[in-house]
Amino acid sequence: MRHARDWVPILFVALFAYPFLPFAESNRGAQFTILFVYAILALALNVVMGYTGLLHLGIAAFFGIGAYTVGILTVPFFPFQQSFLVAAVAAMVISATVGVITTAPILRLRGDYLSLVTLGFGLITLYAIRNLDAITEGTKGLNPIEAGPLPGVSEDADFSAVQVHSNWGTRWYKYPYLYFIILGTLGMVMLFLRNLERSRLGRAWVALREDELAATCMGLNPARLKLAAIALGAGLAGLAGAFYAMALGTTGNPQAYDFTLSMIMVCCVILGGLGNRSGVLLGVFLLMGFDRIATNLLDNYLQEQFDAGARTYYKVSGWKIIIFGSVLILMMRFRPEGLLPETRHQRELHPDAEKKEEPQINAENADQDRKPSLN
Repeated sequence: MRHARDWVPILFVALFAYPFLPFAESNRGAQFTILFVYAILALALNVVMGYTGLLHLGIAAFFGIGAYTVGILTVPFFPFQQSFLVAAVAAMVISATVGVITTAPILRLRGDYLSLVTLGFGLITLYAIRNLDAITEGTKGLNPIEAGPLPGVSEDADFSAVQVHSNWGTRWYKYPYLYFIILGTLGMVMLFLRNLERSRLGRAWVALREDELAATCMGLNPARLKLAAIALGAGLAGLAGAFYAMALGTTGNPQAYDFTLSMIMVCCVILGGLGNRSGVLLGVFLLMGFDRIATNLLDNYLQEQFDAGARTYYKVSGWKIIIFGSVLILMMRFRPEGLLPETRHQRELHPDAEKKEEPQINAENADQDRKPSLN
């Protein structure tokens, strides 16, 4: 596990190079773009659930708030007509504010009770989006979302001069320009969270997660720490929602922000490794990558090989819920800490493995001591 994080920089370099490859497709690149959005959303949930230990089941609500904030501030039939940068910042601020306002009254709740309240908040948000037709257009969604990238820059700016392949778009919000922007934002979020983990606030969150009573006795304020985690997680979720709306060009059906999305993000965090940024990223790419990319490829392959026609039992997409459930059951049984667990969780759940590694490390150190010195 010492070099488990070395794959992350390699992955980012490979993803950055993908649009320049001769076999790169715009449709596949657009699917990767949405995958990056979900990675930001999962990292937002990891701040609340992985660092602080609060089981939040309404993260999709902040995702939807961010998407609809961008829609309201950019679509033509509203008078605001803001650039995407302004709308994205507003989405983060509004999502974080809503998160703090709705969480402050329930800070005394813990465990399952807190989870149920956050679940109710997500359902209320979804109901409001569906029924505020004058603002959200109901189930039709807000469209078209085609804002300029920066204040004073038109959305019609032509990018033909920087095209490398014929399948590249001519607008900044088309593939691969938005692809690069979201990928870069994902990288910055990863770096920001890494530095935050090592900060005083990050260590306080971990202390609160491990033992709230002991953290309180050490002089920490649990209420402030929880609100800070909720504010940051909700703000990042709002940013992910802003990118989602921009990538699709519409807010889409409100069903995209329902409880199912919240549970999928919880599964991504648990599958990859609770509290571990690299693990969460891996969980998103495995779970959402299988759902959005791998199933389509496997369906097409099986249709070609077996000439299955309309027979659904030859389609992996028809079995993916069973596959998801089976994988989660196996993970909870054999590796509950996730694929790339945080070191502390690894030691707690597998203390015997940690003891076995110590003699090996000591033996390696002894061998190094026996080597003759060049000095």
